[in-house]
Amino acid sequence: MLKTKPYTFWFVTGSQPLYGEETLIEVADNSKVVVDGLNASGILPFKVEFKEVVTTADSIHQLALDANNSKECAGVITWMHTFSPAKSWIAGLKALQTPLLHFHTQYNRDIPWGSIDMDFMNTNQAAHGDREYGFIGTRLGLGRKVIVGHWKNEDILKQIAAWMNVAIGVKEGTNIRVARFGDNMRNVAVTDGDKIEAQIKFGWTVDYYGIGDLVEEINQVSDEALNALYKEYETMYDLPEAVKEKGDVYESIRYQAKVELALKSFLSKGNYNAFTTNFEDLHGMKQLPGLACQRLMAEGYGFAGEGDWRTAALVRLMKIMSDNKATTFMEDYTYHLEPGNEMILGSHMLEICPTVSATKPKIVVNPLGIGGKEDPARLVFDGQGGDAINASLIELGGRYRLVISEIKAEQPKIETPHLPVAKVLWKPEPNLSEATAAWIYAGGAHHTALSFTVTTEQLVDFAEMTDIEVVVIGKDLNLRQFRNELKWNEAIFR
Repeated sequence: MLKTKPYTFWFVTGSQPLYGEETLIEVADNSKVVVDGLNASGILPFKVEFKEVVTTADSIHQLALDANNSKECAGVITWMHTFSPAKSWIAGLKALQTPLLHFHTQYNRDIPWGSIDMDFMNTNQAAHGDREYGFIGTRLGLGRKVIVGHWKNEDILKQIAAWMNVAIGVKEGTNIRVARFGDNMRNVAVTDGDKIEAQIKFGWTVDYYGIGDLVEEINQVSDEALNALYKEYETMYDLPEAVKEKGDVYESIRYQAKVELALKSFLSKGNYNAFTTNFEDLHGMKQLPGLACQRLMAEGYGFAGEGDWRTAALVRLMKIMSDNKATTFMEDYTYHLEPGNEMILGSHMLEICPTVSATKPKIVVNPLGIGGKEDPARLVFDGQGGDAINASLIELGGRYRLVISEIKAEQPKIETPHLPVAKVLWKPEPNLSEATAAWIYAGGAHHTALSFTVTTEQLVDFAEMTDIEVVVIGKDLNLRQFRNELKWNEAIFR
């Protein structure tokens, strides 16, 4: 997996000076026990660090500034153990630029019926304090996450873990760097867009390179490195019988290996973790990269075809959220319109990530029929089944809309011997007709990021953190209401 930086999450407890030193010590001790329990659970993907019990506006504001300036802090988890007057939080919350989780929990799980008194009530009053704190978050229009439940509850811990992965994606936004080899496909609308706006909104860097820069890197690949990578192919995949003849098929696969090595070298030198290619811009190359792109995606790189830099960055983002599990670049390709069994066959010309494979990938070499180059090698496999999402990030005149389609994938049962591409088969919720109409009304692109690991809730959290519009197409879809929602959102996010 292409690794992210090591991060921690700060745990901050709210209180006030009026309770006295003894109570504040108890509140701090309880907070440390909670944090130790979170870390010991084995469920959270990142460490939680207890910072302090904040009691004044100045201390809250300073903590927010410290969080903003910290390279390690990926998010702040807040809890009002006692009552914390929310006016004290205004300056700090306005200054905070780090993902925020409002954890509405309490130290004790059960009410101690036999011993409860007013001292206990005054100290353990998150039900009171978190509502005061919650109001100011709403009053300020904060994009924050609220999770409610006891800190030992496994389901609650899983919710925190999911939020953490989203927060890491947002934090890593400043480190998502997309290298575009060539421009986007000519005359295509949805893959174009404002790269400066993307950097302002998400922190993504998108840089252009002529295909000659990659060709130069290809020409520098050593035979030793090429031979070693080809041996790796032999151990991981089923190869065609024709490779034994050391003819065109053999050379085609080795060329993709050379492209893979060159791409990885180029991206590493520039600290890029996502990239695009374009079959209309291949001067000096023998093939459109296929196998090479699939292999790099399997390592965690973001990718999209035809110069679609926004989807490449989204794929990288979702690979961060999923720890690179079962997440890929995708395209809705063709329909199966059998009444009562309508499905979508998703694929692309060459480049689907093998992290979604249900079968052992095999390498094949076939004509592409587009691009005017030699027959490229690619991995072919059937995608897995299960619940998944398809996501598209589109730009609508300076603002963004994230479109999410909830799907149920099925591992293909029928062979497609003449289709030399990896494929995923799915049914969109609630059905193909309504879901596809909603997708088209929303302006969703033909390129998507598909994941069996990232959830709808996580992408909704991402949209909240970055203050962009998000619409969900799922089993509860009401198409008339959905169309109205698009109109309302246009007014809100304009």
